[in-house]
Amino acid sequence: MLYPVLWMVVSSLRPSDQIFGDPTLVLKTFDIKNYVNGWTALTQPYGYYLINSMLVVLGAIVGNLVACSLAAYAFARLNFRGKRWWFGIMLVTIMVPIHVIIVPQYIMFSQLGWVNTFWPLILPKLLATDAFFVFLMVQFMRGIPRELDEAARIDGAGHLRIFLQIILPLMVPALGTTTIFTFIWTWNDFFSQLIYLTDPDKYTSSLALRSFVDSQGSTDWGAVFAMSVVSLLPVFLVFLFGQRFLLRGIATTGGK
Repeated sequence: MLYPVLWMVVSSLRPSDQIFGDPTLVLKTFDIKNYVNGWTALTQPYGYYLINSMLVVLGAIVGNLVACSLAAYAFARLNFRGKRWWFGIMLVTIMVPIHVIIVPQYIMFSQLGWVNTFWPLILPKLLATDAFFVFLMVQFMRGIPRELDEAARIDGAGHLRIFLQIILPLMVPALGTTTIFTFIWTWNDFFSQLIYLTDPDKYTSSLALRSFVDSQGSTDWGAVFAMSVVSLLPVFLVFLFGQRFLLRGIATTGGK
């Protein structure tokens, strides 16, 4: 499982003409030329595309944390007509593939004039469209004792205050899990970004990597592997430093 990743890292430090001639992980030459060439090969420095990816990722994270937590609070703590039916419908949306809804979404965003902007990639997150995270937070909230809500309500707290001061501080593991998954899925997303972003100056890192591959001429695979390593590094660091929240968010129930 790790061999392709390690081979990519080693190949990024080899001359391009030696990459496919040596399948081993033994590094005979150490050359950072591929990183220099890859960083400046496109119309903008590669860091420009990393910033674009980070803007989309930050918008998606904020949207999921705010919208999904509010929706989860409604399902976990409020009583309203058809609550079970709406919760079931929300769960059904998890099974709907993106290819089914991408056409009507594209038509809608095109009519709004938002194609070739970051809004189609961020706005759905602000509307709690990721049902997986809503379900995750609902299950976590159900493990938080309702006595805490009742005690706060006796002290005069309303739903907003209970949510902000009682529920959210106890939901740090679930919020951390949502942050990590949203970061990884959004950072690695290619299909949605390919559909909505057409201007090269709006490209994210995943689309910028595709720009290295020339279907009609030669491809600088050394630069491709080098920038692939650069693009993979943020995901690796986020998972490395956030895995404790990931494990706690999945394994715990919220009870203390």
